[in-house]
Amino acid sequence: MPGLRYLTLLAALMTTPAQAQLRDLCPERPGLDTPPCIVDAGHLQIETGLADWTRDQTKDQRSTILTLGDSELRYGLDSRTELRAAWTAYIWQHDIDRLSGARSHASGTGDLSLGIKRALINPGGDALSLAALAMVTLPTGSSAVSDGDWSASFQLPFSYALTDSLSLIATPEVDAAADGDGHGRHLVYGSAGGLSADLGERWNASLEMQIIREDDPQERSTQALSSVSFAFKPDPSLMLDAGANFGLNHATPDAELYIGLSRRF
Repeated sequence: MPGLRYLTLLAALMTTPAQAQLRDLCPERPGLDTPPCIVDAGHLQIETGLADWTRDQTKDQRSTILTLGDSELRYGLDSRTELRAAWTAYIWQHDIDRLSGARSHASGTGDLSLGIKRALINPGGDALSLAALAMVTLPTGSSAVSDGDWSASFQLPFSYALTDSLSLIATPEVDAAADGDGHGRHLVYGSAGGLSADLGERWNASLEMQIIREDDPQERSTQALSSVSFAFKPDPSLMLDAGANFGLNHATPDAELYIGLSRRF
């Protein structure tokens, strides 16, 4: 029927531009770096670490940390700006004194982080892109696992497309981190960087490294990490991920394994 065909064509013309305006899904997980892309205006993106396991062993102590529901909500305020909130549903830490055999554990909910991210160059995150990200963390978590004081961070996420499928990524940052005793703050600075490769239309893999200097008065240290991560996109608005981080020196946790997902609404 001509009338039905006309209405179908009109509906397609009305809906296609709205879909085309959506950028490629660009979560901030997995991996060590933060991509510079911005969530589309009026859309909400939820990124959740379903499970995260970390093991660290020194000559005196062995620590195991299990994190569940490490989640971040990102909302596109306009074409270049997003608001964000991050919170962890459950943290469990178990420590063993390797000399005496004494055991201890702590558990509870994590602190709340709030922030804003603004694209400086190319909010889509492709080609050459740069953004500024500011976050503040409030000590709202359970006392056993909370940082105990507020902290703040500032990052300059950067990416550059080397080819159609390979990108260089980097995230320099400087933080005012809570001291280990929960009273006051200290300087933390460093950067992550690496390569991100699209393996076809649905798969992505990243290789990264990170060096972070922490000037905590209780214990100054330099942490060095390597990372490998994979992501699978079964749907344009859904991504599943898995990854592993490995410590490169004694000041860094030995290993971290995680899985998670990201969904755009």
